[in-house]
Amino acid sequence: MSVLRQQRRGPVALLTLNRPERRNALSLELLAHLKTAFAQVAAGDATVVVVTGADPAFCAGLDLHELAGSTRSLEGEGVISAMRAVPQPLIAAVNGACVTGGLELALNCDVRIASERASFADTHTRVGVHPGWGMSAILPRLVGSGWARHLSLTADYIDATTALRAGLVTRVVAHAELLAAAMSMAAAIAAADQPVLRAYKRLYDEDGALLAALRRERAGFEEHRRGLDAGAVAARVDGVIAHGRSAQRGG
Repeated sequence: MSVLRQQRRGPVALLTLNRPERRNALSLELLAHLKTAFAQVAAGDATVVVVTGADPAFCAGLDLHELAGSTRSLEGEGVISAMRAVPQPLIAAVNGACVTGGLELALNCDVRIASERASFADTHTRVGVHPGWGMSAILPRLVGSGWARHLSLTADYIDATTALRAGLVTRVVAHAELLAAAMSMAAAIAAADQPVLRAYKRLYDEDGALLAALRRERAGFEEHRRGLDAGAVAARVDGVIAHGRSAQRGG
């Protein structure tokens, strides 16, 4: 069974993270598959990309058990760079928990829609890892400084309704309707004038202030990673997972 399902539905490339037993946590294998898939999509003739997860989660972030043994997975094998190089619009169809690295995947998409079952959290501070995939640059541009600081400093989970109110997602739908809603949005995008659409996307992507913020975050990430103790991360793994389970239960 592949850790990443790739399908073509007319003009839409559908990428489904497929490690449901690990809540689609980002292992080195999955990151490598994503990097290849984004490069293939960028070179292909699909007009829109939809990214989602195999139920019950969208993506629980980096695989903490794998990370605990090595910090290599923090790099992401260049997957975010490959993702940001995709000229086609990307839609995140968030079907469940969307946490830290998973949230950064969603943030690097152009549009986010959510199932009523979706939840969102930035747990970098609990894991003890500096953000490096765009969290500090993109999140405040979507939800404002107040919500961004709340999410990043507390590591609190928010539900889909709160995410909609904050501006993190643009639509919340019934869980069973999520993929259909994403495909409907993709069809509307596919019907647009494609050269103008891609040029418009570049205007958003190449904003100078955003690019500067991404570089600043990345520099901090590289500095932090040089002194990161994988053993210290390992010591926090159980606590981070327990916090997530408690938040999902509403406890």
